[in-house]
Amino acid sequence: MIHYHCYRHSESTQWVTFVHGAGGSSSIWFKQLKAFKQIYNVLLLDLRGHGDSKISLQKAFGKKYTFDSITQDIVEVLDYEGIEKSHFIGISLGTILIRNLAERSPERVLSMVMGGAILKLNVRSQILMRLGIIFKSVVPYLWLYSFFAFVIMPNKNHKESRTLFVREAKKLYQKEFIKWFKLTAEINPLLRFFRNVEVKIPTLYVMGEEDYLFLPAVQKLTKAHMAASLFVVKACGHVVNVEQPEVFNTTVLKYLRQLSTLPLTPNPKL
Repeated sequence: MIHYHCYRHSESTQWVTFVHGAGGSSSIWFKQLKAFKQIYNVLLLDLRGHGDSKISLQKAFGKKYTFDSITQDIVEVLDYEGIEKSHFIGISLGTILIRNLAERSPERVLSMVMGGAILKLNVRSQILMRLGIIFKSVVPYLWLYSFFAFVIMPNKNHKESRTLFVREAKKLYQKEFIKWFKLTAEINPLLRFFRNVEVKIPTLYVMGEEDYLFLPAVQKLTKAHMAASLFVVKACGHVVNVEQPEVFNTTVLKYLRQLSTLPLTPNPKL
């Protein structure tokens, strides 16, 4: 089972589960933990091979990863802790896992908050992926990861996010990085399905206005999907919860409070 932390509230019955992105760990939520655990039960996850979810060298050479198998890791923790339903908050690739969980087990997802959501790879993203596929076995993974981090988060105000993710990525094995990178082979059809098929679960997208690789697709989707809302954070890049934590926390907590006072079908507009 993957590593996780539970923070149980003395009175609340609602859970909020945080899912980080590729190369990160549960530590990226350190600016959210205090605010959220005062109101909710909180579950922080380390995805396989990340943070304290260590993978042995023997397993690192095992079968390839799929989005379904990684999503199942999350379900195993929920089952083990007896968490029937939760709000889910994700960042970057973590949003894909949350959306996949909502497709597989919608009854377990009260709402989805998607920070720096990935819904479509534009031309520049596609080129990055192809370069990664070409060089993933011959170039040290940290070089590739640092390069990708700079392309996705290029501005000065993105430096803290870049530094945090590169630091966490140092904990990965080369083989582990390659297995995660090979997930890109199945990402396009999965994202296409998510864009075309709406899941009837309240969803808030929190995107930085400088997240130029991924914001346009989210803007288009939220106009078409009735259950989806979009909040754009000014002067902010991809990793919104790190770059603008106060705005992120205030926005998300307000959204969750609104949900608790409304029927589940409508989606509150911020």
